[in-house]
Amino acid sequence: MSVVAVIGAQWGDEGKGKIVDLLAEKADAVIRYSGGDNAGHTVINSNGEFKLHIVPSGICYPHAACIIGNGVVVNPRVLLEEMDSLKNRGVDITNLHISDRAHVIMPWHILLDGLEEEARGQSAIGTTRKGIGPAFADKAARKGIRMCDMLDADTLKSRIQNVLAAKNDLLTKIYNKPALDLQLVFDEYNGYAQRLRAFIKDTTSMISDLVSRGSNIVLEGAQGTMLDPDFGSYPFVTSSSPLAAGACLGSGINPRRIDRVVGIFKAYTTRVGGGPMPTELKDKVGEYIRERAHEYGATTGRARRCGWFDAVVGRYSTELNGFTSGILTRLDVLDEMETVKVCVGYQIGSRIVDRFPADVEALEGCQPIYEELPGWKSPTSDIRDAKKLPGNAMRYVKKLESLIGCPFHIISIGPRREQSITVKKII
Repeated sequence: MSVVAVIGAQWGDEGKGKIVDLLAEKADAVIRYSGGDNAGHTVINSNGEFKLHIVPSGICYPHAACIIGNGVVVNPRVLLEEMDSLKNRGVDITNLHISDRAHVIMPWHILLDGLEEEARGQSAIGTTRKGIGPAFADKAARKGIRMCDMLDADTLKSRIQNVLAAKNDLLTKIYNKPALDLQLVFDEYNGYAQRLRAFIKDTTSMISDLVSRGSNIVLEGAQGTMLDPDFGSYPFVTSSSPLAAGACLGSGINPRRIDRVVGIFKAYTTRVGGGPMPTELKDKVGEYIRERAHEYGATTGRARRCGWFDAVVGRYSTELNGFTSGILTRLDVLDEMETVKVCVGYQIGSRIVDRFPADVEALEGCQPIYEELPGWKSPTSDIRDAKKLPGNAMRYVKKLESLIGCPFHIISIGPRREQSITVKKII
């Protein structure tokens, strides 16, 4: 048996979808454990290119149970659209299961997400406005509606009625927007419930059985470590934990059952939305990386901010998650660079630090301290053996390993499954 947690080690968009798809070949189950449809995982395989938002990235393997865990907030409309799209492209989705404990994104969550973001003005976080934060806020406030509530029409209507009066007060009295109609909301969500009924399961028992049988399980994270609400660049963070510890809470697997924790690192750094990013490049180099790598969000289409690899972040992420191995993605993007830089510390005022600070204002004002390495000026996308990588490319990889304190067991040199160099097997 092998239970492997796949964690974004930076600010998200590290290429987790490809890696989960790759590992799913030998997995009995893939469990998405956090976030919602604010995540976008791109998978490219023999069936084509898929941009997944809620459905686990192992869906193209019919032998693998694909489970949307209790830690995910689910927009039923978006999920059904994604399921229909997969079916229309010939993907069998009978292996898809939804936790009856997962919370549901309701119409008021989406409305309030946009209104609250607009109200922040210059301090806007840069949310996807998909209702993720408000849904998790209601979960914590014990006002949420869960997938199990969708299975009985009377229960669903009662749960909506209990919450809607307070939400309409917010919409009408604070934001001067029209109230939501109880019957219309109920009819819409009861319709979703009828279509999703067969997929809603007691996944806690299902996962326990898989673990007991010694199954290979991949825990699929969303977003990245630096968006964790406790340890990331707060308040410019997401609303559920992307950390390895979050994989236990969001799936129902106890911590002693996790065998490996795999950190996905991009060979440079990207970030979407607001908040500090110490190594951001607002010049031609940053633009070159963005265009060469097509760094635009799979969910929003927004241009990603690009910069050099931040080893302060990488080391911090390794410590928080306890990575047993790393995977380095998009190394090929740097193939034509004359030189490459790595951030090894920050200068904050007169201080030099090598730790990620909690104070977001200090982080905004910090200056990265770089080490510069020679580039390799040679294509890597067709290489399948680490020994055949250009010498300077391998020196760059080894430098990153030493700085973050974690070995890379797979090096990805392109978006397709086969564009991967396996240094050591993970499953």
